[in-house]
Amino acid sequence: MVFSSLNFLFLFFPAVLAVYFLVPFRAKNAVLLLASIFFYAWGEPVYVILMMLNILLNYVTGLQMEAASDRRKRKFQLAAGVAVNLLLLGFFKYSGFLVGIIGDITGITIAWKEPGLPIGISFYTFQALSYVIDVYRRRVKVQHNLVDFAAYITMFPQLVAGPIVTYSQIETQLTSRKITLAGCGAGLERLILGLSKKVILANNLGAMHTQIQAMTDRSVLLAWLGAVAYTLQIYFDFSGYSDMAIGMGKILGFQFPENFDFPYLADSITSFWRKWHMTLSGWFRDYLYIPLGGNRRGAARHILNLMIVWFLTGLWHGAGWNFVLWGVYYGILLVLEKYILDPLLSKAPGVIRHIYTLFLVNLGWVLFSNTQFGQMTAYLGDMFGAGTGGFADSAFLYYLKSNLILLILSIIACSPVLRKLLNRISRRSSIAAAVICIVLFLVCTAFLVYGSYNPFLYFRF
Repeated sequence: MVFSSLNFLFLFFPAVLAVYFLVPFRAKNAVLLLASIFFYAWGEPVYVILMMLNILLNYVTGLQMEAASDRRKRKFQLAAGVAVNLLLLGFFKYSGFLVGIIGDITGITIAWKEPGLPIGISFYTFQALSYVIDVYRRRVKVQHNLVDFAAYITMFPQLVAGPIVTYSQIETQLTSRKITLAGCGAGLERLILGLSKKVILANNLGAMHTQIQAMTDRSVLLAWLGAVAYTLQIYFDFSGYSDMAIGMGKILGFQFPENFDFPYLADSITSFWRKWHMTLSGWFRDYLYIPLGGNRRGAARHILNLMIVWFLTGLWHGAGWNFVLWGVYYGILLVLEKYILDPLLSKAPGVIRHIYTLFLVNLGWVLFSNTQFGQMTAYLGDMFGAGTGGFADSAFLYYLKSNLILLILSIIACSPVLRKLLNRISRRSSIAAAVICIVLFLVCTAFLVYGSYNPFLYFRF
């Protein structure tokens, strides 16, 4: 079940809210847990067992670390907990990839039936790891209430695609949170805005990109138009989902961390990654980059740390060489910026820095979206004139004219302009703001009723 579905919007979420608001506070986490299990089981009930085992593993690991009599035993419990978490993630997400690599190296065909990828396993594994690591560091207290801990891991608003909520960010909210009318109103507004990003913008941009991607004789401009469409699609797809998750969290009384800060306004790759998927970047910074030494052990070690983090960031996104290449690509760019390009960029006009950033980000999304290297190289070749489609063609003009309003609206929506406008309207007239949200919701509903293209890109991660 995805947020941008009629079943979720008109059946599941209203039913959950009705029960959640009616029960006393002490029962709310139990309601949230049961609703989250149902939400997850809707898509793949068999993997509910895996998620429950993950919860028990990390819950018991926390208790064992609390009971350990010395640091050595605590460290052993931590290592065991982290290892089992990573082994489960590795088996379900990377075993087929590893078997393929072994086969390519040895030339031996290995009969292996790759297990299905449990939805959201990358996200809830990282959340569980944040708990056991922070318990070891004594940054959080051990959670003794299994229902509360399970509610944290399974919480449906951010279960399958984030934002990645570390236990320290939500520890006190599990037992003490306020549900207010103002919070519900703000959450509902955020939910509708996120839904609008996903349904009105991302889905239509995705349809355009899919059509252009399927062509074989793309002109240079058509290939760039397709790349721009994907660049916009993945932003509105994922940031829209994050907005919906944050909005639902507000309605339920939780404050989830922000995940995007208008990343396409960045003027460097470093700035871009401070604004894109911020909870993932923060997780790798706090639980990998800093423990490795960060930038505190000289330039050579800093470069190595950056490359390790970005290799694993790429691999986290998917079991494929294109994701590894994408991660290494950004690792190299960040190293170049840090040690070579910063002096040049600091002197360049803002518009040049912005063009430089968007150019490289667009190329990065081509690496990300093409899982086959032949397909990837062909698309990059078309973008730089190595294809047979020429510089421009009638297909480019057709897609540009047909989607011009969509593209303009999407580009504007990449900035704070529309959010500031809505905030201004809301301050002047709450009725006007409510009317706008109702209209947007009705438009989204119409798209969902009559549209057939409604993918969610991050489900595969």
